[in-house]
Amino acid sequence: MMPEQVETDKSVRSDSYPRFTLGNKLTEEQLKFFDTYGFLHFKNFVSKEAVAEMLSESQRVQDQWIAEGRKMVNGVPIKFGTDVDGKTIVQRFAFLNHFSPVFEEFLKDPRLEALFDLIGAPDSRIGINEKDGLVFNHYVNTANSNYSQLGWHTDALRDIFYGNKIMPMLNVGLHLDASSPANGGLRILPGTHNKGIATLLFRKVYYLSNKADKKELGLTVDPGDLTVHDGRIWHRVAQSPFFGEKSRRRVMYIPIISGKYQPRDESSKPLLYQRFQSITDK
Repeated sequence: MMPEQVETDKSVRSDSYPRFTLGNKLTEEQLKFFDTYGFLHFKNFVSKEAVAEMLSESQRVQDQWIAEGRKMVNGVPIKFGTDVDGKTIVQRFAFLNHFSPVFEEFLKDPRLEALFDLIGAPDSRIGINEKDGLVFNHYVNTANSNYSQLGWHTDALRDIFYGNKIMPMLNVGLHLDASSPANGGLRILPGTHNKGIATLLFRKVYYLSNKADKKELGLTVDPGDLTVHDGRIWHRVAQSPFFGEKSRRRVMYIPIISGKYQPRDESSKPLLYQRFQSITDK
């Protein structure tokens, strides 16, 4: 029996979409696939040893922030929750690259600059000091978890809250745990990155809608895999149907952006959507 095909805006299946290897330059096949579907999946971008080091380093920063009683980083609220053992954990870090040489070095990997061609803007750059910097999301289902899913949204909406026109951007994710559609995780609507402003603004109710879409594509990732999606594509993070350790998913995201340079610092204030998110992403 043939595997069931997932209906999407563009014909691509969860079980058979291509996985690539990222070098110092994108191939024509990779550029064409991204132009059509709005995402790419690269296998084994970092080693399992590098993943282990990053997980250890994130725990070190977590302990530091909890000990300090830190609530924000550069105006971005930190999300706290409770782990399976009842201990307080950070479930969403922002600007993690400012607190660890391990993550600072990761952002210097020259292969990341190869992704600039997906934007095609002469001022393309990694948002080291912009947006939310290097974000680390820690999803886990516990009785007191504050971060087990994230509703439908596009990343391009942030430009509106910054008072700018929508500029080309990418969201680049490094996955630190294995995940498949059966365990929740990233869902995208392929092809929605080039459907126009009406689709960008109104296809879903931002953050409030968590309902599965018959056209969504779930990604299957291993630790060390890298995924890239266009900032205009509709996506969500589905809640794991499991509880406790089996539900754990950790992934880091960095923005590749263009346009006006807008750094954030400790005097920055939360944006409106960041305040709104605090009540929608349980």
